[in-house]
Amino acid sequence: MCRADHVSSYDRRMAITLRDVTDADLPIFFDQHRDLTYNHMAAFTHKDPDDRAAFDAHWKKIRANPENKNQTIVFEGQVAGHIASFPMGEDREITYGIARHLWGRGLATEALRAFLAVETDRPLRARAAKDNVGSLRVLAKCGFEVIGEEIGFANARGQEIEELVLRLS
Repeated sequence: MCRADHVSSYDRRMAITLRDVTDADLPIFFDQHRDLTYNHMAAFTHKDPDDRAAFDAHWKKIRANPENKNQTIVFEGQVAGHIASFPMGEDREITYGIARHLWGRGLATEALRAFLAVETDRPLRARAAKDNVGSLRVLAKCGFEVIGEEIGFANARGQEIEELVLRLS
């Protein structure tokens, strides 16, 4: 697991802390995932963002797998989102989400930098909808490079969309 007390100093005004996910974080994550704009940008989400039972089952499954590294992103003492890595084929893949009201403040970049300091397995892969400029910028700032494109069905958009696959060596 990642260190539960890692604090970044990217911006003296900003303190990002990563810690293990707790049961108390899940209702906050659920509310974040119900935001329509958040879902549109994430694209590859659950079919029904309001299905709490499916959400809980998903988090129970991923938290039970010891190969997954799930962390809560805390900013100014509040849960800001989550970040994780998990096995995907022969590589590990990362995923993250930040509450929409915090977008554009550098939190995702700082959280990913903090996470990469403790998640040292390489290569790491990431995926983002091709039109998710913000997430693609975050990944590029952290050293990820585009290695391919795929088409996948995005539940949040109800259609197939282009997705970029990125890698950090």
